[in-house]
Amino acid sequence: MAEIVNLRQARKQKARDEKVRAAEQNRALHGRSKAEKERDRIAADKSEKFVAGHRREKPGDPDHL
Repeated sequence: MAEIVNLRQARKQKARDEKVRAAEQNRALHGRSKAEKERDRIAADKSEKFVAGHRREKPGDPDHL
């Protein structure tokens, strides 16, 4: 037989779980040292330059229609 669920309590528990998940993400994003942030920014810049350097067509190229 199915388990009886109080929808009000289930809704509140789901909201609590979502708050915990959001708090974990914020701790991961904002709870880093300056060196860690700088390292991640450099890695992102490097990967962006790598992708941009391997494009077949340049963004400002007039022949690229």
